[in-house]
Amino acid sequence: MYYETATNDHGLPHDPLKALIAPRPIGWISSLDAEGIPNLAPYSFFNLLATNPAIVGFSSASKKDSQRNIEVTGDFVCNFASVDLIDSVNATAKHVAAHVNEFELAGLTQSESSLVKAPRVAEARAHLECRYIKTVELPHEEDSEMVWSLVLGRVLAVHIDDAYVRDGLVDTLAMEPLTRMGYLDYGVLGGVLSRERP
Repeated sequence: MYYETATNDHGLPHDPLKALIAPRPIGWISSLDAEGIPNLAPYSFFNLLATNPAIVGFSSASKKDSQRNIEVTGDFVCNFASVDLIDSVNATAKHVAAHVNEFELAGLTQSESSLVKAPRVAEARAHLECRYIKTVELPHEEDSEMVWSLVLGRVLAVHIDDAYVRDGLVDTLAMEPLTRMGYLDYGVLGGVLSRERP
């Protein structure tokens, strides 16, 4: 099959693009609003973009609570989304009023961060404490109702559950990262392949 993204005339019931760029890590972003009310939401357009300094980014269609909070308060946390927490991650994807605490909504425990004000998800196996850098508005069609923005943050501190540090390495497979596929599907890592770099 072939289609051009300008028309998105693929003839399928759903856009296949997100099913092709997969699996995608999930940025489970926690933040605080100006009044100190916590927010927690998953973003499947998320990744580590650089190291030294370590920079992460997530993007969102339209300006949501996470972005607003981060731009006002200047920090956030990326919480590790694992397979065992799939229902909690999914619960925090619900569109609710800004004053709703998604930690409570999903039955999760807030844990204090070390260097930032935003709370961590205590049940998560790892956390990245981040300082907000900037927001980049992504190119969009003039008549588009969705304006995507890329939110960038510098990783200031990393928390890792000691159970997943083995022989001096993080056992990512054992941590069972929850990944996003296309449509309503999530992915689970099934194995690891290693190669020496040439």
